[in-house]
Amino acid sequence: MESSRLETLRSLILEAKHNLELLELEEPRVVHSRELLDAAVAQVDDAIATPAAAVIGAKGGNATAKRMAKKDPGYYKRIAGMRKKRAGGRPRKST
Repeated sequence: MESSRLETLRSLILEAKHNLELLELEEPRVVHSRELLDAAVAQVDDAIATPAAAVIGAKGGNATAKRMAKKDPGYYKRIAGMRKKRAGGRPRKST
């Protein structure tokens, strides 16, 4: 998510929290709502601090490797062999 959208979301949550604090009610559901809004602000702050690329990059090529292992089990072995022989990258499409 874009940082500007997260900042907007954070400001909306803080505004809702501020409105609840103005009510000065100590009912259990109001207190619980304040706690939930505090948790929401913490989650948004964490999302702002963590760059999106770090989340995506943590997966590496695992999903692709699993998919290719099912589709063509010898694919990576063949590609590695081509690299060792300096025979280029991807094999040509067979038509």
